[in-house]
Amino acid sequence: MNEPTGIDALPQRVRGGYRRIAPLAAYDAAGAGTVLLVDIRYAALRERDGVIPGALVIERNELEWRLDPQGSHRLPEATGHDLRVVVVCNEGYASSLAAESLHRLGLHRATDLIGAFQAWRAAGLPVAVS
Repeated sequence: MNEPTGIDALPQRVRGGYRRIAPLAAYDAAGAGTVLLVDIRYAALRERDGVIPGALVIERNELEWRLDPQGSHRLPEATGHDLRVVVVCNEGYASSLAAESLHRLGLHRATDLIGAFQAWRAAGLPVAVS
C-alpha cells in the first residue's frame, strides 16, 4: 500500500518520529522548568490572540538558526541537544514540521503542542496580551 503524499499527509507522517505533548502537560512542564516553550506564530497572530506567558518567541524562519546548540546565531536558551523544546504554532501543523526539523539538527527531545496555541487557549491556560 502506498503511503499518502502531499502537505496534508506530511504532518501526520513526521509526528511518528516523536511524542507530542498536550497543553496541560506542557503547562505543567514549563512551570517545572523542564521544557522550553517556543512560539513560532507570526506577529499578527500573536497580536490578535496573545501569547503564552514565558514562551520564547522565535519566528519560524529563524527557528533552526536560533536553537541549534552549535550554531553561530543560537540563543542563550539553546544549551544543548538534550534540550526539551515544545514548538507552538497556531493550530498544530507548522509546529509538527518544525519539531521534525529540530530533530534533524540533533534536538532529539523536540516536540510540538497537540492542537497548538488554539488548544492551549481553549484549555483555559494562561494567555497574555502581546
